[in-house]
Amino acid sequence: MAEYVVEFGRDGGRVEPDGRLDAPAFHRNHEPIWAALEKHLADATGSVVELGSGTGQHVVHFARHTPGLIWWPSDLNQRHLKSIEAWRVHAGLPNIRPPLRIDLTDPDWCPEMKSGQGPTSLAAVFCANVIHIAPWAVAEGLFAGAGRYLRRDGKLFLYGPFKRDGKHTALSNAVFDTSLREGNPEWGVRDVADVEKLAKAAGLGLLDTIEMPANNLTLVFARG
Repeated sequence: MAEYVVEFGRDGGRVEPDGRLDAPAFHRNHEPIWAALEKHLADATGSVVELGSGTGQHVVHFARHTPGLIWWPSDLNQRHLKSIEAWRVHAGLPNIRPPLRIDLTDPDWCPEMKSGQGPTSLAAVFCANVIHIAPWAVAEGLFAGAGRYLRRDGKLFLYGPFKRDGKHTALSNAVFDTSLREGNPEWGVRDVADVEKLAKAAGLGLLDTIEMPANNLTLVFARG
């Protein structure tokens, strides 16, 4: 079970009376992330699971742009789950479902995914800024579940900092990686090649690599 570098709501940020939290990163990256997703999801239909939804602000933004998709946010942290639900209610959008409590160290993710109470045959899975602040078992569970639940034409989108061929793409990422590993040796910026190996084991292949602001990448995976 992963812990957090920053637990929203305990980082000095604003907390609304209804439990809505505000992530500063959302205001910086939601538009570039949507631009990366848009060409794949703008006209898509079906269900999308967002893994590690944090405050719940991203899923609201994405759902507004994709009326044909049903979005299922998720998290493991109870404070985050409360914020996600509060943002869902505040937005009043018909295509956002109540958040699922997903533990990515479990390849099944959560009981609802197997019982039929959750989504099935996913059009997409989206995950931002998770696998570098969690043990490698979280990445393993993420890909195992994606390989199981994505439909034939489904895609997995993974956003965050990554190494390429064992090298950091920027000095700032190297410094960040060092700070993560000093705090927890199981955390750290992951190499694209290692992530691709997990994808291959799950029946997925790297379809696209999208350069993002602040030395981040969006990796797009699809069935091989």
